[in-house]
Amino acid sequence: MAPAIQPADVRAAAERIRPLARRTPVLTSAAFDSEAGLRVYFKCENLQSIGAFKIRGAANLILSLPDVSHGVIAYSSGNHAQATALAARYVRASATIVMPQDAPRSKMEATRSHGAHIITYDRFTQNREQIAAEIQAGTGAILVPPYDHPMIMAGQGTAALELLEEVGSLDALITPVGGGGLLSGCATIAKDLQPSIRVFGAEPEGANDTFLSLGAGRRITVQADTIADGLRSPQPGELTFPIIQGLVEQIALVSDDEIRAAVKFLLLHLKILVEPSGAVPAAALLFRKLPAGIQSIGVVLSGGNVDFEELARY
Repeated sequence: MAPAIQPADVRAAAERIRPLARRTPVLTSAAFDSEAGLRVYFKCENLQSIGAFKIRGAANLILSLPDVSHGVIAYSSGNHAQATALAARYVRASATIVMPQDAPRSKMEATRSHGAHIITYDRFTQNREQIAAEIQAGTGAILVPPYDHPMIMAGQGTAALELLEEVGSLDALITPVGGGGLLSGCATIAKDLQPSIRVFGAEPEGANDTFLSLGAGRRITVQADTIADGLRSPQPGELTFPIIQGLVEQIALVSDDEIRAAVKFLLLHLKILVEPSGAVPAAALLFRKLPAGIQSIGVVLSGGNVDFEELARY
């Protein structure tokens, strides 16, 4: 089967999302390079318009819709919720977001601030897709999924497009992986721009569904338990997984303690706030989880939305 997206889709997305997605800076750190043992270029999506890369995919899908009169609906632990709400407000559409009861308070409040209506659920006993489907059937709202949609995947890939346009040739690229929208989109455009680039994903040990799925050759479902709330997807996407299988060399696993250490290092040395999910690939580099032979690498720091109380504990 043909991949769900092509490099041309990512390039088209880059043009479409310009009204809503910021071109985020790329930062370097001599202290981080020394600790990790390689040259690192950070694509700072924590400085994105909603504090996360998710606006890229949500904007790409919502700005392509010919009719939003019945509104949109999404399910998310936070960053995709905010992105959907902001993009919906831009096109003057109503937005309903299904969020877990234990979603970070800051993300829930930010989603409401963009005008969305929030419906909460228990992620251990209820199914968010089913809840969204029932609401969609009753309202006619258009579903904006968090990762498993070609427009979402293409939009997320624009982060790697911008990074490589700015930095030039790199040995490798690494992104966090939850459902796989960011990793599959970034891998698609990175391999087109630089066929020899090595692409990696990074995942918490407590949410290792993509790691297990690559090993098994099929999508595996897990019960995720990690501080990285944005990476708690129970399994990789139906559309994202084949692309990851074909283009991604390895998934690096990190512990929650290693994630906390990465959040602290980035705050103290780069002076930037990165949420646990966004710090996962940085943790993989700090604790040297990638194979030898890499001298330069691009890292997508996917978001910076973290509750102050949680940050203080880190």
